[in-house]
Amino acid sequence: MDTADQGAAADVLAAAESARSPVKRISEQFPGLDVADAYEIQLRNIGRRVRAGAVIRGHKVGLSSRAMQQMMQVGEPDYGHLLSDMFVAESTPIPAAALCAPRVEVEVAFVLREALPAPGCTVPDVLRCTAYVCPALEIIDSRIQNWELTLVDTIADNASSGLVVLGGRATPLGGLDLRTIGAVLRINNAVVATGASGAVLGNPATAVAWLANKVQPFGVRLQAGHVILPGSCTRAYDVAAGQVVRADFDRLGSVSAVFS
Repeated sequence: MDTADQGAAADVLAAAESARSPVKRISEQFPGLDVADAYEIQLRNIGRRVRAGAVIRGHKVGLSSRAMQQMMQVGEPDYGHLLSDMFVAESTPIPAAALCAPRVEVEVAFVLREALPAPGCTVPDVLRCTAYVCPALEIIDSRIQNWELTLVDTIADNASSGLVVLGGRATPLGGLDLRTIGAVLRINNAVVATGASGAVLGNPATAVAWLANKVQPFGVRLQAGHVILPGSCTRAYDVAAGQVVRADFDRLGSVSAVFS
């Protein structure tokens, strides 16, 4: 794609998000769209939001678990940006109508003490540079109609990012096996899924290292204080107004969100 088409695709997605009106696949509207184009489109809309006052607060890995790859019919992870206006406190109701087609994911969030080195970031680097982990719910959303998307569509759409809710307990990594953290997802008190952190590339720290290395060629570094979401312990589940979502984690506590 040339830069004019990249800009036009970014405009389509920005308008869809503003109007809360999903559009048909970007990959159909702009034939020839590849992964490099998709990340450029993502960066254009992130830049638009930063110029409007948002601040980059972290990044996310998407599609890092086999369950999510199967659900979305893709074969590799992707990444997106987390902005200051995406973070919602547990006590704040989330208006479902403010999103296009929200789904919830259960994640172990990493908060960095130091910037991650890259290229060549490793799991030991992630462990050394992480201040703590905490429970998280990622509210993913898609500006593509009916969630019928390809890898390049979700990348262009900021990895289908929506909102983030962090739990209040910070847990240092000392003595914690990041591979074996169990999680239970409840919607309106009914258990809908169980999973474990090892579903995320075998170890969520592996996903964080992957991310640090993946973004480095784009001139991006995972900075101290950033929140990193490595991917979901379970598949994603649709959520709607009137629902209360809660995730309970072994040793990490819980996190909840209310949809109004």
